[in-house]
Amino acid sequence: MAEDTGATGAAGTHSPAAEPAALKRRAFDAGAVGPLHGVRVLDLSRVVAGNMVSLALADFGAEVVKIETPDGDSLRDWLVEGVPTNWKVYARNKKSVCLNLRRPEAIEALLSMVEQAHALIENFRPGTLEKMGLGLDVLHARNPKLVLVRVTGWGQDGPYRHKPGFGTLAEGMSGFAALNGFDDREPVLPPMQLADCTAGLYGAFATMVALREVEVNGGAGQSIDVSLFDPLFSVMGPQAASYRASGRLRARTGSRSTTAAPRNAYRTRDDRWVCLSASTQAMAERVMRSIGRGDLVDDPRFRTNADRLRNSAELDSVIGGFIAGMTLDENLAFFDRAEVTVGPIYDISQIMQDPYVIEREVLADYPDADMGQVPMHCVVPRLSATPGAIRLPAPALGEHNDEVLAAAGFDPQRIAALRACGALADPQLNTPIP
Repeated sequence: MAEDTGATGAAGTHSPAAEPAALKRRAFDAGAVGPLHGVRVLDLSRVVAGNMVSLALADFGAEVVKIETPDGDSLRDWLVEGVPTNWKVYARNKKSVCLNLRRPEAIEALLSMVEQAHALIENFRPGTLEKMGLGLDVLHARNPKLVLVRVTGWGQDGPYRHKPGFGTLAEGMSGFAALNGFDDREPVLPPMQLADCTAGLYGAFATMVALREVEVNGGAGQSIDVSLFDPLFSVMGPQAASYRASGRLRARTGSRSTTAAPRNAYRTRDDRWVCLSASTQAMAERVMRSIGRGDLVDDPRFRTNADRLRNSAELDSVIGGFIAGMTLDENLAFFDRAEVTVGPIYDISQIMQDPYVIEREVLADYPDADMGQVPMHCVVPRLSATPGAIRLPAPALGEHNDEVLAAAGFDPQRIAALRACGALADPQLNTPIP
């Protein structure tokens, strides 16, 4: 993961991130009831992909319980200036129970929770859940309607099923890195968890499909096989079809498109950047006319989209020369008046200052014990009648031990027995598993 090093100024220098002038402050809406209220999810996963599955569900009201070991989810250890910012975002709206699943008593406690759950998420290597005594047959013996979401690098079958897999490997093997960057330089991996987040969103969608099969069609529970590779490969689009049709490998094209031109990033007079996209014939003609080059509309080099793609370097030189003559703000105002699709290329400090982000609450501050206020993205997407909400901050390890176990039918004596035998820990109370 790329770590934020601060805001980048116009000349490329770095300075501490500025506090947004008007970033909206909202309290957590602890009483919000989303459309998935009543759906109970147990999340045994670690790191990003499984947490993205449960985050998407939790944001819309599902009760998500993180089942963590005494060491906690690895996201707790991803620190920025000592603050686990990844955990604060990916674990919002969730509860935490700390179980030592090496103890049979903890396994039995988990199975008791399974009886009341609708879905269980895990991201162990294939076969690990079975070795723990938690295979699908065991889970369905306790709850035949349970949906088991299995997130792995390479899936539950195939020649790579036993290989460890992080998102970086999927980003390399899916074709993403091979197409990302410039042709005269090395392939470029994404600076964020692209494969994990893509897999997580697919996994959340698949979970809802499986839950609908149970609820609406009266079907049984089932397992969902989510690899990191398959979802990312799917969003790469028709690369296989294009290769078979042409017999050619696509070259890396930087910020240019292989389907429409003009499309690129252009430097402004004040050393900022704008992006421009003209994906339709009408928009391409509007771009040429707006910069005073209406003569290019009938130029054989640029008359059609296919012509422009063949001669994109020449067209970029003309457009780039025009944009380089004005500052960022001047370019944005000019192209806005011309109704041309041009926008700024932002870093995070600039994103946080943009009126669109502020007014739509794309990003908002929420109360936080470490930072006072922690900014995080809003619930996506936006539903008009049954919107999601941020109801809970990311939990402390084992924070909801008693609450969750009591809801699963454990009386205080039984909970105390779990603590006494080392199956249950309360790290936030400094009472770790012996």
